[in-house]
Amino acid sequence: MNMDPISLLEQEQLAQLAKFRRIATGLLLLMAIVFVVTRRFELAYPWLALVRAFAEAAMVGALADWFAVTALFKHPLGLPIPHTAIIRRNKDRIGVSIANFLEHNFMTREVISEELREVDFAAALASWLESPGNGRRLAQQLAGTVPALLRMVEDKDVGHFLQQRAAAALQDVRFAPLLGELLALLKAGGQHQRVFDHVIELAADALERNRPYIRQKIHDKSPRWLPKSIDEKFFERLLEELNNILDEMREEDSEWRGRFEFAAENFIDNLKTSPEYEARLARMIHNTMAQEEFRGYVTQVWRDIKARLLRDVRAEDSKAVGRLEQALVALARALEQDRAVSAKLNQWLRGFATETIVHRRGEIAQLVERVIRKWDGETIARKIELHVGKDLQYIRINGTLVGGMVGLLLHLAAQALT
Repeated sequence: MNMDPISLLEQEQLAQLAKFRRIATGLLLLMAIVFVVTRRFELAYPWLALVRAFAEAAMVGALADWFAVTALFKHPLGLPIPHTAIIRRNKDRIGVSIANFLEHNFMTREVISEELREVDFAAALASWLESPGNGRRLAQQLAGTVPALLRMVEDKDVGHFLQQRAAAALQDVRFAPLLGELLALLKAGGQHQRVFDHVIELAADALERNRPYIRQKIHDKSPRWLPKSIDEKFFERLLEELNNILDEMREEDSEWRGRFEFAAENFIDNLKTSPEYEARLARMIHNTMAQEEFRGYVTQVWRDIKARLLRDVRAEDSKAVGRLEQALVALARALEQDRAVSAKLNQWLRGFATETIVHRRGEIAQLVERVIRKWDGETIARKIELHVGKDLQYIRINGTLVGGMVGLLLHLAAQALT
């Protein structure tokens, strides 16, 4: 597997490597020239023996370091000498070692906790959200995920889920006492009397609107031999009495209103205390929620909500995006103003990041190992040489100079002993 093409940074590193490689090689050649020249004129000028000893040892040091540096990445002079091209031949083992080193020395709980201790995630988040446009873009990104999320679920599955959740949530609810308390609250505010008045008005309106129908029914049910004038008088008298009853019911101290008051109180009391009422109401509600029609209604409500949400998130002036943006800006301000909240958020994020990395460090190390294993040896050797090659050329330069100094000292020591 070949790695990415050479980047601008690697091009710069390659140029520096070539430069220092020329310097190191040039220094070796210079020592070789000095050695040849001093060897040639040493008899005539004995003091050149010092320079020759320096140059001779410098060449040995330079060649030894050249061989060592070259052997890390390739075969010197292309010869398959044993234990050369070390990185190329051992890249898999190097990958295992690097992965193991990262796992047990870098991705430990102590190291990560220490490194994250001073990181202020909350301040960074608040600053980023307050930058112009960031909150809006993030809100749009969040809202943009809604269609994909909604497409992941079937409408009928959502309907079935909502039906089951609603039934489970209401399983232990005592409906009758709850309804009794609600009706008692309405009764205390006189709402039941308004209902009574409204029913009276509905009845009066129904009588007035259905006068022809009632008249026709009376005529149809009366004997044929009875004159129609009597039917008409009976009709008029019936409607008159019914309207009189309704007028009587409208009076605040009417017997009808008192009976309704008593019936309402008795009904509310039964709702609060009667197990029979509770059982009937609970059975009616649970049977209703178990019906297929109820599931269809819930599904249709979900479809309507989903359709509205999809239309909104796709609109230019999306209300959902606007509300999300407002919420994100409010979050940024809260993080800036409330240091307790910021501290808790930082603590949570640091703990979450630490635990996640530590828990996954084995997988991360395996990823590093797999990636290095896929790289070809020549490319990884080139990559490593680009990053450390400049320093390795300094080793060649230093080896030349140090070797020369050692050679000079050895020559002086030999002269002193003779």
